[in-house]
Amino acid sequence: MGSLDSESKLPWFKTPCVHSLQLSQVAGCNIHLKLENLQPSGSFKSRGIGNIMARAAAAAPGPVHFYCSSGGNAGLACATSALALRLPATIVVPVITSPLMKRKLAELGVEVHQTGNNWADADRYLREELLTKDPTGVYVPPFDHPHVWEGAATLIPELKEQVGDSIDAIVCSVGGGGLLNGLMQGIESLSWSGAKPQVLAVETTGADSLNASIRAKSHVTLPGITSIATSLGATRVSEQTWKWSQSPNLQSLVVSDADAAMSCVRFADDARHLVEAACGATLAPAYRGLLRERLGHGLSDEEWSRKNVVLVVCGGSNVTLDMLQTYDEKYGEESCIKTQKANASAV
Repeated sequence: MGSLDSESKLPWFKTPCVHSLQLSQVAGCNIHLKLENLQPSGSFKSRGIGNIMARAAAAAPGPVHFYCSSGGNAGLACATSALALRLPATIVVPVITSPLMKRKLAELGVEVHQTGNNWADADRYLREELLTKDPTGVYVPPFDHPHVWEGAATLIPELKEQVGDSIDAIVCSVGGGGLLNGLMQGIESLSWSGAKPQVLAVETTGADSLNASIRAKSHVTLPGITSIATSLGATRVSEQTWKWSQSPNLQSLVVSDADAAMSCVRFADDARHLVEAACGATLAPAYRGLLRERLGHGLSDEEWSRKNVVLVVCGGSNVTLDMLQTYDEKYGEESCIKTQKANASAV
């Protein structure tokens, strides 16, 4: 296998981790934002997808053509990584993928196919109709591969360097589980002066395949995806994610589409960053006051105020100002997040 011996050759980079005064005030503890939305593709996917592609290119005896099935963000990571590696790529997206995401992929110069009702259908088409006919083809799984997890795991040493050894918890969104697998793997690979960080894995209702499996005590498949957070649209998490879900330092949480969407709206005001609803799922527990309920149960106010919680701002490119305005109009009354903001402004 070819080696990756220079960070300059990698299609992703180290991202900032900043303390958020606004979210810390809301949550009552120290909130740190790991800004993965700043990656070349606009999401954390650049790490895992970039890692598997860089390794495949280094190992190949000749030119390769990358093939990736995706709801959008993995495809963008594949496209931007292919550009960095100067190699061609084909992306297959399901019909639920927005025209915005499809256009962004096309603008990067990759070949785009749109077929299937969900990611699984798109992936099946890619494997059976495209990949088998290209002898130079290299399959790029969006989340279910050790090299994808290895790339995502690079977040943890960065966080340890940026926040220190006193990370009490990490909050992340879950789709197929690539990010979660990487975080858990990274945590296990390092030594910690105290307890290992807790991990809070968040999904939206209608894209909650991990939580459904935990509740069923069996690795289950959802019949379909009904959430607006289509980037979380894997009807079944990876086998490794299911295994990690049984770890004592992992908790699962499901939030509503309304709270995920309105978290994006509020985050645009608070942090001046635009993120999609899949990322809003990570932000929602902080805005809704659920972090203390899940991670600080039994602690005094003073004890909780000293805790350090990292929110992985996974980003996502399926968002515009018009979409945030639509979220505000549609979900403003349904979500408690807007009400909390109004109350906070009145104090």
